[in-house]
Amino acid sequence: TGVAFTRDPATGERGVYGDYLANAQGEDVVAGIRNTMPLQDLEGRDKASYDELMAIMTKLEEHYKDLCDIEFTIERGKLWMLQTRVGKRTAAAAFVIATHLVDEGVIDLDEATQRVTGAQLAQLMFPTFDLSDAPEQLTRGVGASPGAAVGKAVFDAQQAVAMAKEGEQVILVRRETNPDDLPGMIAAQGILTSRGGKTSHAAVVARGMGKTCVCGADELDV
Repeated sequence: TGVAFTRDPATGERGVYGDYLANAQGEDVVAGIRNTMPLQDLEGRDKASYDELMAIMTKLEEHYKDLCDIEFTIERGKLWMLQTRVGKRTAAAAFVIATHLVDEGVIDLDEATQRVTGAQLAQLMFPTFDLSDAPEQLTRGVGASPGAAVGKAVFDAQQAVAMAKEGEQVILVRRETNPDDLPGMIAAQGILTSRGGKTSHAAVVARGMGKTCVCGADELDV
């Protein structure tokens, strides 16, 4: 089972983007309970289903004229499309996708300007880390949303809320997030998980809120 996007919701670039899990079903991919595999690997496992999925993704984007978020399952070699919707994206991706769709003749300039808000353009000013001093790297994960965040590591959503109310900057660190963690995610400067990928709960929610998020951080046992 897997989740795929017709374009990268973080950068807006065209290409194969998404995650899948073998021997899984239902919410396993987005739950973040297991580290996912990149969608490109599916081609080597089941090329026929992969090619069919790519063709359907192209058809869906041509119909909706926008980035599509797709959920699918492959059972006994048969591809099942579960649902699709216009996908959430970062501010940078919204700008790039609108520009590319104009260049491709899919939408006109008037439609493009309606798809990018002033608030999204303001998000393009997200901070980034200064790497000139070669800071020590503690772990590496999947950059699920853009930007950089600094704060004290907090391992509980309620504590994150309490510390944020006292004026502290915090990073919510979890194995994986669930809806109960939402208040802590809102209060935190950023979210870090040791499990999951670009389509897990933490990644999707963080992108929607404009929060910095890193998932599946290796060598991190929360």
